[in-house]
Amino acid sequence: MKTSIKPYMFWVAFVASLGGLLFGFDTAVISGAEKQIQAIYGLSDLAHGFTIATALIGTILGALFCGKPAERFGRKNSLIVIAALYLISAVGSGAIVDWYAFMIFRFIGGLAVGASSVVGPMFIAEISPSKWRGRFVCFFQFNIVLGIVLAYFSNYWISGAEALGFHDWQWMILAESAPALLFCVLLFSIPESPRWLVKQGRIDDAKAVFTRTGESDVEGELAAIRESIAADSVKGEKLFQKKYAKPIIIALLIATFNQLSGINAILYYAPRLIAESGALGDMALLQSGIIGLTNLTFTMLGMFLIDKVGRRKLLIIGSIGIVICQAMVALGFFLNLFTGYYMLLFLMGYVAFFATSLGATIWVVIAEVFPNSVRASGQVFGSMTHWVWSALLTWTFPFFLGIGGGYIFSFFSIVVVFGLVFFIRMPETKDKSLEQIQKELVGE
Repeated sequence: MKTSIKPYMFWVAFVASLGGLLFGFDTAVISGAEKQIQAIYGLSDLAHGFTIATALIGTILGALFCGKPAERFGRKNSLIVIAALYLISAVGSGAIVDWYAFMIFRFIGGLAVGASSVVGPMFIAEISPSKWRGRFVCFFQFNIVLGIVLAYFSNYWISGAEALGFHDWQWMILAESAPALLFCVLLFSIPESPRWLVKQGRIDDAKAVFTRTGESDVEGELAAIRESIAADSVKGEKLFQKKYAKPIIIALLIATFNQLSGINAILYYAPRLIAESGALGDMALLQSGIIGLTNLTFTMLGMFLIDKVGRRKLLIIGSIGIVICQAMVALGFFLNLFTGYYMLLFLMGYVAFFATSLGATIWVVIAEVFPNSVRASGQVFGSMTHWVWSALLTWTFPFFLGIGGGYIFSFFSIVVVFGLVFFIRMPETKDKSLEQIQKELVGE
């Protein structure tokens, strides 16, 4: 039977995924300001890397501690708090010129990013019909990439502008407050997760949500959810048990390969990479925007393909392309091949393959593989793994780039070779309900 998708379901997925837009904007906006921040505060490469990574330290804690509030107070209420944290961070880190204050407010923004990377995909996965779940969860990744593009072009347009006593880099960061406020307001127009409502005993409310979002078999879906909850009704069910080994390994490795392919190093330091490779420095911000548009275009392609081709095939094909492109960037550093647009070409190639594969699938897979009873803690684990690697990489990347870019990009390429081996053996989750995936991976 073909699943009927109502316009309201598109609206719910869009609003919930705006946390991803802020996630992407917050990630990329600092790329336009990071050189000025280093100069203003007179920071060494390691101190500068730590300053930029402060937000990512926040993401680790945000991802770690958001699971229990999401379980106790609901996914929707958690998203509202996350939106408020984004707003506070944007205003504080942009308006106050003080190194310590800057790091504190960027840390608060990191809390929001980490929490939204857990709660947003979890909420969308729990409310979406199974045949459309991949595409709807991909809305979150699409909005991450859209936020990155908006940040790059916002930085380019704001560059050089000073008004009301604020420097251009401050306006770049303050620009995030507008979508943060919009996100907070629009969240009041969407319902709570039906699976969370069932866990609270609010069956009629859950039924109403499924009906409104276009679930074709409401009673069957409710029965499957009640069955899976009853099977895992042990109070205080723990994630780290032998029976959850498969979903834990899948979440751990897909998050690790996602980050150690080098994506956040490129997104945070794209203007510096392009400028230092020989491109015109005054065009580096614009060329970063081109990388962002590449990311957006191929994320849309990944969204289209994920429920047609499947997660596993996308990961295999994308990994092959990533290995080649990162190896060519490394070769460029070793042989000083940075003539014309060599760096831009292969960075665009890497981003295209990444966006279609690792970028499009990570939040979908992590949201799918864990059972209802530990989905929140499993989502926390996968997201936290992602952010730990991201923080370490962002902190140390300027140092390794100073030693020699060829070494760090060779490392990225080699890591993804190992990822390719894993993805060839990874189970497919396309066209399966969350309860069916649970039975296959956990045996319950």
